[in-house]
Amino acid sequence: MNNKIIIVSGDPNSINSEIIFKSWKKLNKKEKKNILVIANYDLMVAQFKKLNFAAKLTKIKNLNEDTKSNKINIINVDINFKNPFKVNEKIASKFVIKSLNLAHDLAVKKKIKGVINCAIKKKLISNKNIGVTEYLASKCKVKKDTAVMLISNEKFSVSPVTTHLNLKDVSKKIKKKNLINKVKTISQFYEKNYNFKPKIGMLGLNPHNAEFRKNSEEIKDIIPAIQYLFKKGIKITGPLVSDTVFIDDYKKYDVIIGMYHDQVLSPYKSLFKFNAINITLGLKYLRVSPDHGTAVNLINKNRATCESLDKCINYLKKFKNEIS
Repeated sequence: MNNKIIIVSGDPNSINSEIIFKSWKKLNKKEKKNILVIANYDLMVAQFKKLNFAAKLTKIKNLNEDTKSNKINIINVDINFKNPFKVNEKIASKFVIKSLNLAHDLAVKKKIKGVINCAIKKKLISNKNIGVTEYLASKCKVKKDTAVMLISNEKFSVSPVTTHLNLKDVSKKIKKKNLINKVKTISQFYEKNYNFKPKIGMLGLNPHNAEFRKNSEEIKDIIPAIQYLFKKGIKITGPLVSDTVFIDDYKKYDVIIGMYHDQVLSPYKSLFKFNAINITLGLKYLRVSPDHGTAVNLINKNRATCESLDKCINYLKKFKNEIS
């Protein structure tokens, strides 16, 4: 497998240039040669200058070209940004889509080890409220219920069954088949890449698991899915009660699966802060991203932390198995 790692610079109205520079500075010479950033060269130069970052950049036309260890290697996305510090959303969207498509094409052809995308505001991808997980799943032509968002660190992971849905729409997606496919994807990923079967805890949807009323999602779909998976040899328990599991019980599990985004991500971030990365499972290649947003309140202030991006780079550096 190629050792080169692609970083997609992502949303131009963000802290992404800042954290890319801060992470790049920490790498040794060999590691710097293997990092390529899909970005707009002129935009990044201007944003570095605004932040007083002393870094040289060089344009790389193709992956066979000799990369530099003393410069940030840029695969240039040629977009005319009239104002590099306040890019209008139409141009930003065009840039983001071109960047993601380029990264996807390189990854699906096995020309790189994996993709890291920095933060992207969802409406730059689509007006249908989908994120990078869903966009790349569509590009890979995989079923939506087999693409999985896993928020992970060395100790513990969480995964939401639904990702970027409004709460009023979540219950429509809590179906036995969907739950089974998501859990299978997670369990298979751990078995293939970490060589063990993970202990999985699945939460219910409703407060107190709806006290197991007959018409609840717990009775109709969640419990039948858990029973089916358990019989298939997957180490799964549930439905767990979400208002107490993150006090201490979560430590019994490798992964906690929740029914919606904030049910698991809010407590996870309270516990681990920036010590996490976002891994997309079920694609034809490995894609990870920092577990934070664009942080527009921190733009040009040189106060953003690159901890999560560091962890993304380190994760891909150590990753040995290919995604089939």
